[in-house]
Amino acid sequence: MLALPGILFLLIFAYLPMFGHFIAFKKFTLSKGIWGSDWVGFENFKFFFQGGDWLRVTYNTIFLNSLFIVFGLGTSVLLAIFLNELRHALFKRLSQSLIFMPYFISWLVVSFMTYAMFNTTEGLINKILASMGLEPISWYSNAEIWPYILTFLFVWKTSGYFAIIFFSAIAAISSEFYESAKIDGATRLQQIMHITLPLLKPTIFVLLLLQIGRIFYGDFGMIYGIVGDNPILIPTTDVIDTYSFRALRQIGNFSMAGAVVLYQSIMGLITIVLFNGIARRIDKDSSLF
Repeated sequence: MLALPGILFLLIFAYLPMFGHFIAFKKFTLSKGIWGSDWVGFENFKFFFQGGDWLRVTYNTIFLNSLFIVFGLGTSVLLAIFLNELRHALFKRLSQSLIFMPYFISWLVVSFMTYAMFNTTEGLINKILASMGLEPISWYSNAEIWPYILTFLFVWKTSGYFAIIFFSAIAAISSEFYESAKIDGATRLQQIMHITLPLLKPTIFVLLLLQIGRIFYGDFGMIYGIVGDNPILIPTTDVIDTYSFRALRQIGNFSMAGAVVLYQSIMGLITIVLFNGIARRIDKDSSLF
């Protein structure tokens, strides 16, 4: 009974909408509906794969998510260890609240903050550069640096959330391990390297697998909220989600957008199964299934 609301939520919002993937194989029109529209087979996929855009958006999606995973989880582990090393209880609770706070800020608000920071004329960073006698930088005209700006924003916003998860896992480690290490003369760094990190490995693997399972899913709210339709930044920031949204909004082609989303779902499924198999070979207890 406790699981029933969650099961119903998944059925209604995750499994039933899967029937909508039929749109990818039809020439969908609103007047005819999903079932009444003409069947065209793989024509929508041909339209997507014959152009060069699918390689670009696929690369951007994998590259950006790889940066998010590596720097996001890495920073979260470091933050959790730092929190665990704090000895003042009040300062520790205050630190937890401060690093967790950005997680509750919406990406729309973050986009305004980003514009206030990187605006070419009135941006805070360019004002600081001008006060130092340096030339201002046209941030929104330089596509190469935006994957790293987006990574910094992602880490700032989400690392506190994952740090709390890792911190909880560290708190569950028996104190007897650390006491034995102290008796043997181990330093705090040695305790972290030989006790904390090895015992954190299952949690790191699970979160890593969950993140890898979504490596073909770009954070639409983040990227579109911050970058928008800026044509200069599209070559390095356009991901599968923003591409399919742009196809739906600008062209009005539901079928092509559906084909892109189905391609994204299949690649995500293949990725999670592949990496779960690798994780099972390395450590059976660290795999999801």
